[in-house]
Amino acid sequence: MDNGKTCSVVIVAGGKGLRAGGEVPKQFQLLGGTPMLMRTIEAFYKYDSNIEIVVVLPEGYDSYWNELCRSYDFTLSHKLAVGGETRFHSVRNGLQMVNQDGIVGVHDAARPFVSTDVIARCYNEAEIFQCGVIPVVEEHNSVRIMVGYESEPFDRSKIRIVQTPQVFPTSMLINAYNAPYKVQFTDDASVAEADGIQIKLVEGDKRNIKITTSFDFEMGEWLVK
Repeated sequence: MDNGKTCSVVIVAGGKGLRAGGEVPKQFQLLGGTPMLMRTIEAFYKYDSNIEIVVVLPEGYDSYWNELCRSYDFTLSHKLAVGGETRFHSVRNGLQMVNQDGIVGVHDAARPFVSTDVIARCYNEAEIFQCGVIPVVEEHNSVRIMVGYESEPFDRSKIRIVQTPQVFPTSMLINAYNAPYKVQFTDDASVAEADGIQIKLVEGDKRNIKITTSFDFEMGEWLVK
């Protein structure tokens, strides 16, 4: 983005889930010898060294993260926000710390392999079309949909797998997140659509995996190498 507007990202690392194994939340665990969250921050800094970065951490983990930064000599500029009860609340907390005049992305800390191309595509399209933009990939497996206690085949050509960053004009997304929480709000696009914001799909990347389990970490180590 070269229009002078602020480019921001809220990196959501507010969860305490331990499905990936280990004694600390997955975002702090090592991937290729580096804490995963640092790799995610670096991906956005690589896209734009002036980007405003807000990292949402689990409550009580600020000191732990700051110590990690000292230990790994991690000096990329970023702000810290405190996570909430759900992802929705964590994102809302992070949005309170970004400049409202510009474009903002919301990205999962557990997607450290997002490419510069995908990031640029999302931010550029959000700026041009003044709408929400989300990266997606096609589903190549056969899929079935549940109908009661039974199932039936579903046309996989109609399915898209959603990734992040999900990117919006900042003021639009902040306004959308002023709404009361609903269980249907599974990502930022669902929050935005409920507020009448148009969503545009762009090409994602199969390598932009979300690391959730120990197997995902094995895949991540392979991608690092």
